[in-house]
Amino acid sequence: KFDVIAIGSTTFDSYYETKFKIVKDPDTATGKAYLVPIGEKMGIKNVYFTLGGNSANAAVTFANQGLKTGIFAEVGNDAVGRDLVKKLKARQVDTRFIEYSKLPTARSVLLLQDGERTILSYHGAVEDFSLKNAPWDKLKAKWWYLSLPGESYKLLGKLIGAAKKMGVKVALNPSFKHMSEGRADLLRHLKDISFLAVNDEEAGLLAGISFKKGEEACKKLGKIARGVVAVTSGPKGVVVSDGQFIYKAGIFKEKKLVDRTGAGDAFASGFVAGLINKNDILYAIRLATANATATVEELGATEGLLEKGEFEKSARFRNLKITKEKIR
Repeated sequence: KFDVIAIGSTTFDSYYETKFKIVKDPDTATGKAYLVPIGEKMGIKNVYFTLGGNSANAAVTFANQGLKTGIFAEVGNDAVGRDLVKKLKARQVDTRFIEYSKLPTARSVLLLQDGERTILSYHGAVEDFSLKNAPWDKLKAKWWYLSLPGESYKLLGKLIGAAKKMGVKVALNPSFKHMSEGRADLLRHLKDISFLAVNDEEAGLLAGISFKKGEEACKKLGKIARGVVAVTSGPKGVVVSDGQFIYKAGIFKEKKLVDRTGAGDAFASGFVAGLINKNDILYAIRLATANATATVEELGATEGLLEKGEFEKSARFRNLKITKEKIR
């Protein structure tokens, strides 16, 4: 029996370290944009190719933490897809549930500059992911970790229904489409989710309040959910609700910011690993926070993720101020 099976996306990530000119752009979320001249050839400082995708990133964390881990995802029947499967096997992730699509393997091109990145995403085989050939009798696990990109967000209800029948706990790191098109469905299923991980903007959208009120959103979602809800706010830390208490924590400061890609996956999967191994929210918050810090110090979403024992042995990750108060 598996401890956890990650269900969702696996992608081929291509990093290109750039030095583009940055210009003001009021139409973007950050107010800034890269200036890329049309019709010219520009040099790239560095390139790096690695494993990516929400479920793959999470699966590596689980395997690193000594958990028996599987992955249920779709890749293309191409050289890139087969290479990703090899990379997952090398990380001690069981790949028997990976299916091969006629569509090309999903790819992400990441333009990296001074620790920040812009992602060009092609879903490819991810959009082909379905449950029509799901080997339900073999997917038995203590937990499922769901991260359903693109149109696969529509599979949430069926997965939760199957999990309830099988006695599997469900962790969910929802996609943007869950918020924009599947919000009502997600709210309806919150009571059946054992762990929900969202950032402050997503929490605001889901709770129907301002993203600036992360704690209020966490409390509101915590009243609907029967499990644990974590709302992350980047460098501001995290607010967690278990329905009875609110926990607040800051972050472990990174030694050097290299790449933020996968920090959210590292946090969410680290939290679930903490719950599986210790069933302790304080421990889970600390492990999740440390795992996210460790990955932003390396290039690639699966690089730097903490190994089993590394977290406990590291002096820098021993102390994290966490407050706990009763929800009134």
